Amino acid sequence: MRRRALLTVTAAVAMIAVVAPATPAAAKPPPGSQDKVQALADPAQRATSAADQAVASGVDNLRVGLSETYKRTGVTAGAGGLYYVTYDRTYKGLPMVGGDAVVVADASGRVRDTTAAAPATLVSLSTTPAITAEAATATAKTKLARADDSSAPRLVVLAWGAKPRLAWEAVVSGVADGKPSIQHVFVDARTGEVADSYDDVRAGTGSGYYNGSVTISTSGSGSSFSMADSTRSGLRCGGQNGSTYTGTDDAWGNGGGTNLETACVDALYAVQKEWDMLGAWLGRNGINGSGGGYPARVGLNDVNAYWNGSYTNFGHSQDNARQATPIDVVAHEFGHAIFQTTPGGAGSGNENGGMNESTGDIFGALTEAYTNNPNDPPDYQVGEEVDLVGDGPIRYMYQPSLAGDPNCWSSSIPSTEVHAAAGPLNHWFYLLAEGSAPGGGKPNSPICSGGPASVTGLGIQKAGRIFMGALQRKTSSWRYANARLASLQAAVELYGAASVECSTTKAAWNAISVPVQSGEPTCSSSSNDFSIALSPTAGTVTAGASATSTVSTATTAGSAQTVTFSASGLPATATASFSPASVTSGSSSTLTIATTASTPPGTYPITVTGTGAVVHTATYTLTVSGTSGGRTFRNDTNYNINDLSTINSPITSTASGNAVSPVTVVVTASHTCAEDLRIRLRGPNGTYYTLDTSGGSSCTSYGTRTYTASVSQVAAGTWTLEIRDDYFIDTGFLDWWTITV
Repeated sequence: MRRRALLTVTAAVAMIAVVAPATPAAAKPPPGSQDKVQALADPAQRATSAADQAVASGVDNLRVGLSETYKRTGVTAGAGGLYYVTYDRTYKGLPMVGGDAVVVADASGRVRDTTAAAPATLVSLSTTPAITAEAATATAKTKLARADDSSAPRLVVLAWGAKPRLAWEAVVSGVADGKPSIQHVFVDARTGEVADSYDDVRAGTGSGYYNGSVTISTSGSGSSFSMADSTRSGLRCGGQNGSTYTGTDDAWGNGGGTNLETACVDALYAVQKEWDMLGAWLGRNGINGSGGGYPARVGLNDVNAYWNGSYTNFGHSQDNARQATPIDVVAHEFGHAIFQTTPGGAGSGNENGGMNESTGDIFGALTEAYTNNPNDPPDYQVGEEVDLVGDGPIRYMYQPSLAGDPNCWSSSIPSTEVHAAAGPLNHWFYLLAEGSAPGGGKPNSPICSGGPASVTGLGIQKAGRIFMGALQRKTSSWRYANARLASLQAAVELYGAASVECSTTKAAWNAISVPVQSGEPTCSSSSNDFSIALSPTAGTVTAGASATSTVSTATTAGSAQTVTFSASGLPATATASFSPASVTSGSSSTLTIATTASTPPGTYPITVTGTGAVVHTATYTLTVSGTSGGRTFRNDTNYNINDLSTINSPITSTASGNAVSPVTVVVTASHTCAEDLRIRLRGPNGTYYTLDTSGGSSCTSYGTRTYTASVSQVAAGTWTLEIRDDYFIDTGFLDWWTITV
């Protein structure tokens, strides 16, 4: 059986480009208000500009790979004057699922943090599928017990997993496990296997009959009213057909547990309080962060409630005496909408799904606390009033094990059912908010093995602000370890590196056994930090010339510090220098990259490192144009590639001067395993010529094979010979030479 090696490019990385989304023209302000409008707009503009520069510079983990481009997708304001700027990545123009990133910047235009869901793609992928879209859809439908509908799949690069792969993303809807399901199924476009999937439908349960006599925001006048919120965009409530309930007066429901209009009163009341809590406590504008919300439906004929990616839907208790629309359940389902509309979306996997479920529980607790309605007093139980199936609460945030869920994080969480996998995060939030022995009638909470002796809570509002700050830097690959790091960074930004809020956040994570993460804040007064950026972020030179870039720094936390610069990833025979070699954060240095006449042609991602109390990096992409006789062999030890262990001889050519006779190129390559290669010759006009690819067809013999390429010369200039693997033709050069004729 013929072996196919996976060949990767370790040095050739494309130039970074940041594409900003189109911005609609703003309405013209009234006379005399221009200065005020500009003053209000400037903080967001400064933060966005700084974030774009960080992405363009490939700061820290924002480096991109071959043929990758970031596009800004949104800017969300948060508490503490912070802005969360989100980006999606494309690969050769295809969407990258799992290629998302977030940059946190402040109103002064300082970058405070960066996070990316996946590292740069160094493997060059073919974008031609071997599996048809129709076959992918058929495979996707097998995820459902009953498939009712599907949309045309789209071709994507799936970055989740050990390595990126080309995949079809098919969205199929129907029924799975007896429940509604809208599955995003990723089918490997080369093998036809299911690579990953996630469900838009996030199921939950609820408590309570109603909230008593309350005031809700509706629409209408005279004798025509509807249960659509006129002050909060997108919030409305109605039946299973999606139509909003209407009436001849603005009095709704009868207070009965089975009355659906009453259920909509409860649902609207709860989500309107959640909306208000988000703004007043957490600095978020609406459910989706940009002033929008989603509809609610009642009357679901199921002992359940769920969010399906577009609206929430609420059923009833098992005895059919109560609708599942109290505060914590409604806020839980809309909490899934918050999780989905913060950076990174819904993500995939049981651990991520557990964090999604816990997010719903957390927003349920926050909304109950903010509302403080005596008919549904604030607590940290989930579904305690509905008694859904006669067993009382379905989850206990202060001690998840009371419902059979884990209190502590462990390596088994990724394989734990999502509602149970919510346990550790629920436990963390309770400890952060209330502590391990809160008093005041609130229950004690256990500490996991190896944790601190006790945790003193910060109060639910501060806990909510820290959790919201963590969610705003979420990526699609989020796990508990990422949440630990993100919440600590949020605590530092909101309250300071030496704050009790930072140390309490750390203690709460220790108390549920989530391990310490590399690079997390120390929560001490010595935590100084800085940012780094390059301008320009890329340059092209001919061999022998030099490129320069300004390396700018800024102090982002603590005191100014000395930052020393270095560079790595340089092409052979090139050198890098900095003037000055070190600066005080807030100052700049000039990077000079000097090449020589023998520097090989190619594109090189050069990592610029700034070392102070912490270390930050940025990426400068240097492109060196071809030179006569340049030669570099590339190999990737990550995949143990030894197919082309040596090149025994350089190219030989019969061409000379400006002769128009045929050009013959001979290459001799020594293999450790016989494998076909693809030899291509590119003319000065960019045209590729087909060359001989004869060679070994199995791995049973070893030795030297000769590859011969012949093409008629049509123009003088620089001709480039490329050697590639025959199967992975889109993988970058194994070797190349240039010939001037």
